[in-house]
Amino acid sequence: MTRETNVIIQPVLHYRDPEKALGFLTEAFGFREQAVHKGPDGEIAYVELEFGGCYFGFGVAASSSDSPFDLGPTAVYVALDDPDAHHDRAVAAGAEIVMGLTDQEYGSRDYAARDPEGNVWCFGTYRPGPA
Repeated sequence: MTRETNVIIQPVLHYRDPEKALGFLTEAFGFREQAVHKGPDGEIAYVELEFGGCYFGFGVAASSSDSPFDLGPTAVYVALDDPDAHHDRAVAAGAEIVMGLTDQEYGSRDYAARDPEGNVWCFGTYRPGPA
């Protein structure tokens, strides 16, 4: 088994009211906005926050979304160098793949799998933070 290096694990949370969550998390806990992405309607779609060099994201769980981030109670994103090899390992182990290997428009290569408890794990090359 090869050992992964340069790995980042980024939790992805869901909030019913992302505007309120953003205000609370920055004011109460001192998290800093790294990126705020809005949808065509101007509503928050996804936020990245930073605290002490660590990042996490959150957005709204849509009831009819095709996003792997909305398929389970929790989604965790793991940044790694070789998502293709990682995907092959997961498939060989019988993992339920909920999104196959995909080249994203923002430059990442990702896939997602569901664990036995319904949580979704997304693996890819995207690394949050400054470019």
